[in-house]
Amino acid sequence: MRIICCGGNSGKMDMKNNSDPKKGDEAAAETEGTYSGLGVRHFQAFLLFCGLTVAYASRVNLSVAVVAMTDAASVNPNYPEYDWSEKTKSLLLSSFFWGYVITQVPAGQLARKFGGKVTLLTGLSICSVLNILTPLFADLGGWQLVCALRVVEGLCQGFVFPSVHTILSGWAVPRERATLGTYVYVGNQFGTIVMMATSGVLAASAGGWPSIFYVSGGIGCVWAVAYYFWGASSPAQCKQISQEELKLIELGLAEESSAAADQPKVHLSTPWLAIFSSPAFLVLIVAHSAHNWGFWTLLTEIPSYMKNILGKDIKSNALLSALPYFCMFCMSFVFSTISDQLNKRNCISTVTSRKLFNSIGLWIPMVTLIGLAYVDTDESTTAVVLLCFTVGMNGSTYLGYQMNHIDLSPNFAGVLMGITNCVANIMSIIAPLLVGFIVTDEHDATQWRVVFFIAAAIYLVGNGLFVIFGKANIQPWNDPPASKEARRNSSPQVESQN
Repeated sequence: MRIICCGGNSGKMDMKNNSDPKKGDEAAAETEGTYSGLGVRHFQAFLLFCGLTVAYASRVNLSVAVVAMTDAASVNPNYPEYDWSEKTKSLLLSSFFWGYVITQVPAGQLARKFGGKVTLLTGLSICSVLNILTPLFADLGGWQLVCALRVVEGLCQGFVFPSVHTILSGWAVPRERATLGTYVYVGNQFGTIVMMATSGVLAASAGGWPSIFYVSGGIGCVWAVAYYFWGASSPAQCKQISQEELKLIELGLAEESSAAADQPKVHLSTPWLAIFSSPAFLVLIVAHSAHNWGFWTLLTEIPSYMKNILGKDIKSNALLSALPYFCMFCMSFVFSTISDQLNKRNCISTVTSRKLFNSIGLWIPMVTLIGLAYVDTDESTTAVVLLCFTVGMNGSTYLGYQMNHIDLSPNFAGVLMGITNCVANIMSIIAPLLVGFIVTDEHDATQWRVVFFIAAAIYLVGNGLFVIFGKANIQPWNDPPASKEARRNSSPQVESQN
């Protein structure tokens, strides 16, 4: 299989330094415009999109399958039914994240050392096989063995985001970074939508609830085979890429960092002290954590609020359950298109773009979240619309903090993602626990309003700090001394980083 970069000729590209900054910018922009068609880099992004679809389908399948597993008689009586209490089900659903948090930081390091393809492929392959084995484990060892299996699945999926970020840092040129990143990460929502939409049908089919795990795990195995043959950690390791596209990517990345174009060959010691003393990175942790706090408060607690306060049980309706994710999926493409047009016209700098879209993704939901708290009990439809709009606006953050790791350090993007995702997912665990302490009476609207105001305040402060202190230029600790010297003599960056 061979995919070539479309839309241009094979003219030569001058990789030498340009003494005229203006001409350097124009030449780089012209080069990217010449080879602006679909290429291998877009195919790699599609493979990563499919990988994240598989990852999230495997992540959420138990949350939808557990209903049929504990009430098989009403869905498909031909399969085993388990008498698991609500406490046991909560334990099973949270066990994934115990392992998920642990491997985030090591995953970034390993992805740099062995290549993102190796760590991503290994993690999702094991996770897919374990998915297929879930019904067997439930039959042999009950909830205890399933719980252990989910912990291991979490450990495996802890490699996903750091690996994807490491791969993207080597494939996405600056002008396409936000767009390609969005196309990849909407796989999160797509996997969730597909799983929610099909789980009921699968559970009621001849295959029963075990088919939910067989299908999600089987598709994961198919993806693993495809990615083994066609995936690549970097353009230099890809056999299908044309020389023209390879030079395009190398030129684009060379404008940022002399070491970023071929990451697997660069073995730099991780500057831990410099990373954790960098204000730009610290506010990135805050922004990521603020997003996760609000997002998971919405998706885990809003259904309970709407059922007990507004009398609208959206969990009982598969369409309503998937609707917020579908809105986020669609809005992600809308925001990506807007960002792409702004970028092509050089309307705003990269740092302004990151802060603008992050503000849309956090501050607009901040307002609508407060609005949700004051919806009358007879306006449940309005509440559903507000919920979908709020979650849909969160899609803008893919163009905000989500890509900022690569902006700050292409060489250590996976490590940075591992750190921020680790902290952010701890927030995802704490947020529902705090709700449990605050909401002692699920039918008391005033207690729920406290929850919403806390989430809104975290959105406000988290994005506020990102807007004030956030940056989108490569940090000094990204490159070794030799690379820094090379950068001083290199031509200006293709994309403004100021």
